[in-house]
Order: sequence, then structure tokens, then C-alpha cells
Amino acid sequence: MKGWAHKPASELAAAVRARKVTSVELVELYLARIAKFNPALNAVIQLRAEDARREARAADEALARGEILGALHGVPATVKESYNVAGLPTCWGVPAFKGNIAREDAVVVERLRQAGAIILGKTNVPLLLADLQSYNDVYGVTNNPWDLTRIPGGSSGGSAVALAAGLTGIEAGSDIGGSLRNPAHFCGVYAHKPSWGIVPHRGHTLGNVSPTDIAAVGPMARSADDIALAIDLIAGPDVWHAPGWKLDLPPPRPREAKDWRIGVYFEDANCPVDRHVTARLRAAADALAEAGAKVEKVQLPVDTTRAKDLFWQLLRGALGGRMPEEQILHFARKAETLDHHDKSYPAEDARGYSQRHYAWSQADEARNRYRLLWRSFFQHWDVVLMPVAPTAAFKHDHHKVQAERRLKVDGREINYLDQIFWSGLVGVHLLPSTAVPVGLSEEKLPVGMQIVGPEYGDRTTIACARLLADQIGGFRAPEGYE
Repeated sequence: MKGWAHKPASELAAAVRARKVTSVELVELYLARIAKFNPALNAVIQLRAEDARREARAADEALARGEILGALHGVPATVKESYNVAGLPTCWGVPAFKGNIAREDAVVVERLRQAGAIILGKTNVPLLLADLQSYNDVYGVTNNPWDLTRIPGGSSGGSAVALAAGLTGIEAGSDIGGSLRNPAHFCGVYAHKPSWGIVPHRGHTLGNVSPTDIAAVGPMARSADDIALAIDLIAGPDVWHAPGWKLDLPPPRPREAKDWRIGVYFEDANCPVDRHVTARLRAAADALAEAGAKVEKVQLPVDTTRAKDLFWQLLRGALGGRMPEEQILHFARKAETLDHHDKSYPAEDARGYSQRHYAWSQADEARNRYRLLWRSFFQHWDVVLMPVAPTAAFKHDHHKVQAERRLKVDGREINYLDQIFWSGLVGVHLLPSTAVPVGLSEEKLPVGMQIVGPEYGDRTTIACARLLADQIGGFRAPEGYE
């Protein structure tokens, strides 16, 4: 079975259909690799091994009868812990919820199963999905396979590690502040944050049924082709929309490299980017230019400082809406005591979580005006390339208060939470973004890049990811996990 573990899911599915490998063999391969590598990585934190074996046998038997269950027939998959999988606990890393056993699958899990995927288990997250590191008191710490002393990203950290280390065929994660894109960047895999609302959230909201503002659920994989396939499988209306509308994403805009119009935005005063990271991003942009694309530095159509503030205000409004009333009242009382000059993260948290609906509505109006500006921008540019985060994977830092953590960028110290700027700039405007690996830093750590497109331009960002992989290569396995 050598060489199978890191193949893209689409290739695994084709091999199963061609009877070059069986689903049972793939399940056993990944279970063996989980047993070997997961003790050090702690990426996969729940397994349904016997159920997966039984489902793999059924998939092989169906194929023998000439039945193909779907585009992922017999392919093993894992999903982020925050998704409901019937019979498994969903706790988001919260000890009080670890006995919360899901009765039914999340919509995304259901659609993966309908496509023939076999769910092996679930992967680790930070507490309440609220960190760029993945650790919690229920399941412990997840480590980066490129360097176990470093973070894997979050909140889909276990997902990215499972893909990079070859513990699964394909993954599903989620993103409100970079939680798909940051782990992809830190671990060297692909991820796609879809246009807001095109993939149903139901079953990924810890008991709620309504989707959360800014948040998106989407795929992670080892190739752009897998991302494209996964979006085809999981996107589309949920039950309340299905009677009245269907999703019809437009095809990729350009078809040949020479027709691409690609903007580049790698620098912003709101968050500096390490020069070694920027070097890899520029090399990727240069490769697209060498392929014939028009590639130019651009100015974004929005005030990025104002966009940053809108992101945080709307994010806090979204998160506050999920909090118990007594917690919101606590933040409201705290906000009343704050000096209006205090713009620290804890102070803004108190104001944002307890903001009045009028304040949120004003921010939402400003956000929607910016969405129109982005729409005009993308009349002239097909995509814009941006950093995902300012540095490659850094050392674990479990200081309890995130706002008191610090991160060094080219020797300059920034607040740990400042690094969310790049993902928030995209997320607040509800734009699609495909995170792609673009090489290794001087420390031999992965570097990723965002390919950002217009709303509902998901196929375009993914197509650009495919074009880039044709020029510079795509996923590479970390040493020792080949």
C-alpha cells in the first residue's frame, strides 16, 4: 500500500472504481497510519473503526455488483470535531459538553456519505473553535507534523494535520476567522472558505440551527481538484431553501493562463508579514506571470482599517448572539465602566459582545456597502492574491489570555490576535478564498497563500489554485510521513 496515503481523494476514488485498490484496503491503511503517527500528532481524536470497516466492506460489495455509490465511493474521510456525526460526541473542546452524543449527521457529513465517503472519525479543535492553535482540556494538544513543537493552526488544526500526515483521504472544516485557511497555511494543504451561505451549517452550530454571520463550512484536501469535487458535493441549499432555489455557481472566468487578471496585495499596515513568507508569495505570483497571466499589485477597494474594525465588530456580534444572557449582561456592565480611549481587545470584546442591535445594523450596512465596492473591483480582476497569516507555524503558546500573547514578525512584536487581519479582511465581506501551499520557509515550514475572488466566484479561485499547482507543484508530505 506504499504511496496511497497521500494521494488526492479524487485519485483514490478513481482507483477504487478501477479496482486497483479496495475500500477495505484504504480504511485499513489509514487506521494503521493513525495508530502509528497519531500518538505524537493527536490529530484524530475520535474513531469509528469498526463502523468504517463494515461500511468499506459494503462499498466493495456494491462495486462488485456494478453499483457506484458516488464520486467518493469508498474513500475514507475525517471531519472536524465540531460537525455532528451520528453516534459520536460533539463538544467543541468544552468539558461540560463531552457527553453530547449526536443523533444525526450534520448536513456536510450527510452529503459526504451520500457521495460514498466513509467517515473514519473526527479531528481536534481548540476550545469553542476560538484559537489559531488546536488544544483543549477534553482531547489535548495537536502538533504540526512538520515540527511537533509548533502549532498546526486552528480551529481546523486536527483536520489539516490529518491531511498533511496522510491519516485521511479528505476533510471538512469550518472558518469564521481563518479556521480553514490558517491551518492549511501552517500545515501545507489546501482549504476552501466558500462564499457565505452556499454550504449549509446545520449540524455544525452546537445545537443551533441558524447559520452564524461570517462563518463558513468547507473542504480541506491535498489538491485543488479535490477542493473542486468537494464543493460540488457539499454546496447547495438546505431543507428550508431547497423548495425555492438551487445553487448555480458560475464557471471559472478565464480558461487559459494568458486570460487571467490577477491582483496582488501582500502588504498592509494593519498586519506586517514576515519577509520569508512574502518571498514565497511573490515567487508564486511570479510563476503565474511567467505562465502568461496579467499579475499586478493592486489597491483594494475598501479602507482596510475600517474593514478590520467591521470584522471584529460583526464577529463579536455573531459570537455574542450565541452566549448565555447572563454572560452578555456581564459584558454590558463591564463596557459601561470602560474608558472610551481603551481600544484593547478585552475592552472591545466587552463592547462588541454586548452591542445593541442598532450598532450591529450600522456595521452590517457599512459591510454591505463594501461588498458592492468589491463587486466593482472584481469586474476588473479575476482574483486577488493575499497572505493567509504573517508567519509560518510558530511554537505552541498556551498562555491563557490570547490578548496577552505576542507574535514576532521580522523581529517586530505584534499582538497575537492581530494576525487574524488577513483572514478577517476576506471573511467579513463574505468572499470565497482558496488557501494553497506555495513552498517552504527558510525554516522548512509550509507557507500558504489566499486566492480571493468575487462572491460566488468559488470555481474561479479554485481554478486559479489548480493553475498555480501546474506551475509550482502542490502538496508535499512532511518528512517522515511519506
